[in-house]
Amino acid sequence: MTSETDTLGIAEGLKIRRPPKRTQIVDYAFPAVTRLVRSPVFVIAPVRSGSTLLRMLLNSHSRIRAPHELHLRTIGVELTPGFSESSMEELGLDRVELEHVVWDRILHLELLRSDKEILVDKTPGNVFIWKRLKYVWPEARFIFMLRHPEGVISSLENRKDNTTTRESLEATALKYFKPLEEARRALDGLSVRYEQLTAEPEQVTREVCAYLDVKWEPEMLQYGKHYQGQFVPNLGDRSDNIKSGRIQAARVFDDTGGLPPKLAKYATAWGYA
Repeated sequence: MTSETDTLGIAEGLKIRRPPKRTQIVDYAFPAVTRLVRSPVFVIAPVRSGSTLLRMLLNSHSRIRAPHELHLRTIGVELTPGFSESSMEELGLDRVELEHVVWDRILHLELLRSDKEILVDKTPGNVFIWKRLKYVWPEARFIFMLRHPEGVISSLENRKDNTTTRESLEATALKYFKPLEEARRALDGLSVRYEQLTAEPEQVTREVCAYLDVKWEPEMLQYGKHYQGQFVPNLGDRSDNIKSGRIQAARVFDDTGGLPPKLAKYATAWGYA
């Protein structure tokens, strides 16, 4: 049995190994192999954007599996030089492509276990690997989850354990906003605004279902009646609002007043101004 001291030690270790919030640059030295999952769906979103609510609504669909955050970018492969490295190269694989094989297999296992057809991953860290995701799955589909920048920052501020300054929180948000907007401009996909999702959940989920080419199901809106997995740290929102099982109204910010220019430009780009 793990003691409280052991748990704290593990938690500290996880904090030390927390991945950096920056875009990954990867060298694709070997050609991609055939994927088991042809067209997964990735939600490209910042933290505190309402993506957990979207996940639970989608996971309540009979054909869509949207598990907890998968954190694919932190799942790696290590090859020993002279042994496994040489062996895999003879098979036309290197460390990067083996990681892709592992990622693909994880998604495939989730589909098999759930007996569903469409896999959705909403990990916020996807914003830092959207180019890699597109390379790994050329037929992947993308949903861009947007929220007013002040809503994101206010949500970060209101966390029970928050001791960070407003300036630091703004800097954190910007690390997500920049690659999110880059992805939104570069990729075909569907943009969803959190505020609209909570205000008009049927309309928005119908649009999402149309994008995913599945029939809309009213049961999606009753996500609390479906098993959604455990609420675990670092795997999604664990607030009382999300645990309630009911869609609750988002705080609404109508303009860019009070935002510094570096944040206001994203509010404008996302239709909040």
